[in-house]
Amino acid sequence: MMEKYFPKYVPFFSLLALSGLLYLLWSITSLESWNCQTVSTFYQLQNSIQSVLKTSELLLPTEFNYSFCAHLGQEPTLEEAREESYLLKSIAWPEPSTLGLPLRQSSDPAQSYYTIQDTGDLRVGGQLAVKVQIHNFLGQPKKHGGDFLVARLHTPELVAGVAGQVRDHNNGNYTIFFPLLWAGVAQVELTMIHSSEAVMVLKRLREEQSDRVFFKSLFRSGYISESTLCNLCLPLKPQPLCNYTDPQTGEPWYCYKPKMLDCDTRINHSKGGYKKNLLTVYESQFFQSGVNIKVPIHSAGVDNVTVLPASKVRTKKMRLEFTPSGYYYQGSWRPLSGVVPRQFNTSSLINQCLRGKMLYMYGDSTVRQWYEYLITNVPEFKEFNFHSAKNVGPYMGVNMNYNALLKYRCHGPPIRFTSVSSAEMRYISNELDGLSGGSDTVVVISIWSHFSTYPVAVYIRRLRHIRKAVIRLLNREPTTLVFIRTGNLQKLDAESSLFNSDWFSQQLDTVLRAMFKGLNVQLVDAWEMTLAHHHPHQLHPQLDIVSNMVNFILSHICPVRKKKKRG
Repeated sequence: MMEKYFPKYVPFFSLLALSGLLYLLWSITSLESWNCQTVSTFYQLQNSIQSVLKTSELLLPTEFNYSFCAHLGQEPTLEEAREESYLLKSIAWPEPSTLGLPLRQSSDPAQSYYTIQDTGDLRVGGQLAVKVQIHNFLGQPKKHGGDFLVARLHTPELVAGVAGQVRDHNNGNYTIFFPLLWAGVAQVELTMIHSSEAVMVLKRLREEQSDRVFFKSLFRSGYISESTLCNLCLPLKPQPLCNYTDPQTGEPWYCYKPKMLDCDTRINHSKGGYKKNLLTVYESQFFQSGVNIKVPIHSAGVDNVTVLPASKVRTKKMRLEFTPSGYYYQGSWRPLSGVVPRQFNTSSLINQCLRGKMLYMYGDSTVRQWYEYLITNVPEFKEFNFHSAKNVGPYMGVNMNYNALLKYRCHGPPIRFTSVSSAEMRYISNELDGLSGGSDTVVVISIWSHFSTYPVAVYIRRLRHIRKAVIRLLNREPTTLVFIRTGNLQKLDAESSLFNSDWFSQQLDTVLRAMFKGLNVQLVDAWEMTLAHHHPHQLHPQLDIVSNMVNFILSHICPVRKKKKRG
């Protein structure tokens, strides 16, 4: 019966379908005329739903257990390969003769001690030697080296301090050398940051778990958006990859391709999270706050010496085992070579120094601190609002009265910021190639912290590109001032040690110094400036340390003019 009447209803159903199509088109047109708030709400609702669906994928990447993909990036030249080999050998760390020692046989800072050697006629211009003996939890002397120790000599009353150099004798004994730079009573402060056993764990993590900080990107087209995982290297799986390798430098970066969208719809980059459960039960013993992470080692006797003024009688100059880059005295950083330090403690002095200057700051949040310091302390700088996310940038401050410019931009991936627009993700070397340079141009670079989880070869490759760009800039305009900020010590606990340990930073710091040695650049020694100071270690140093760093670069921009001798 139905088949009999069906042909009569065909025109009706066709008209109904056509009406539905016209209504759909009208709805889409109407949707496009919604106000911004409505569309924003639509986006937020869709993103909330998708974020819930993808939470497990972004926060727990179970497929990320893989060895680092060393083949990525441009093939190094023979000379570059030799340099990399040399640098990696220069930071090789001594290993225990027997691996897998139990906790009771590992280094115990509470039972270790130091003794001051020569307490006799110590004078300014000389040096102090301190002997260290590391013991295990059984109270027995250790027979191998590899513990990560740092030390400083300081006089609280003078707000004076200097870093010491630790020499590992690879037998459980260490010697620390301090230059004597001021007169008065000076105290020795020694800290074990990690035991040698903990360092072996950190080495393993760096090579085998380089993805322990992972990243993500948001892709969007119209009202459709997706998030996928990203990193320098991603494990192979059926899902295809989007290749964001930088065409100029060859720096690799990949994201998993979204299921519905194309690779060119990526709109941002952000930190995805931190991997958990990285250590075995055995390994976790070596990362206990208050037990074997950043614990002081005390003296077996006196912990201070009295330093006398330099002798007026000329004597043979002592050969110093270690010369630091500078020291604190009365709270001010005093470099031991190069520029005469000046204090720029008023906005007027800073304005006069930066008159007609363009100051470009590239890198991580530790150099962003300098931008924030100048903006805060010089009211004449007015910020241009880029509507940038807080703590991300880019930022720009203009001082019309003194024709001065400040700019900050973060470095390219990997960078652990909350969310950076893809359009603003730029590599430092490419930015340097876009500068004309000259006597009115000052460049500051800080790039270290976000590379702590990767094999050192990754950092070497990035610095090599930056170094080449610096050389090109200085060849174009030799009068350009370039500053390189080193890494600094920071607060550590059992978890942060696995991602941001000072041992990682120290290794990167050694490489950075070697790669820029001999170039016409100024090193801002943040490592010594944080180690020598009385403030607790923090990733972002406290204000008076930042002030000393800014004074250091301003002293180079506006050096003390030498008086001409009268004939």
